Amino acid sequence: MTDSLFPIELKAIGETGEIEGYASTFGNRDLAGDIVLPGAFTKSLGGRGAGAVAMLWGHDQKRPIGVWTEIKEDGQGLRVKGRILTATRDGADAFEFAKAGAVGGLSIGYRTTRARQDRERKARLLEAVDLHEISLVAIPANPLSRVERVKSHCPDRARRIVAQLNAAAAALRA
Repeated sequence: MTDSLFPIELKAIGETGEIEGYASTFGNRDLAGDIVLPGAFTKSLGGRGAGAVAMLWGHDQKRPIGVWTEIKEDGQGLRVKGRILTATRDGADAFEFAKAGAVGGLSIGYRTTRARQDRERKARLLEAVDLHEISLVAIPANPLSRVERVKSHCPDRARRIVAQLNAAAAALRA
């Protein structure tokens, strides 16, 4: 019976780095005076997959931090899911800030392909855009564009469980 008991060694428990939220929302005026309309991303997304849209840290092209795994329009806006690469310095920093809630904004980098002015709302209505990147930022131009969920394992809890299992195994051997 004792031969079947063995100490468990916790080598590493990694963070999944998964995030999701809205990179853009429809119908509200952002800080730059733009209002994104439903369907604005349709053509752009149809021509490329989620992985072709860069995930950047603060719109800095020299600081990619992960990959987008899903990008789609729904009734509220541009819904995104992605994975921050926590093995990189910038990715690890971005993920820690996102987990802590210190950085929770998402912001899009795009080229406008069709827009019109709305003088009544004093806004530019974005009818079509060519989406290039989505960044994790502290202050998004669209205050409703936010990270809604940051997924990670709980390494401290796992360590406690392993310690308890090892203690139980030791007690059984005694």
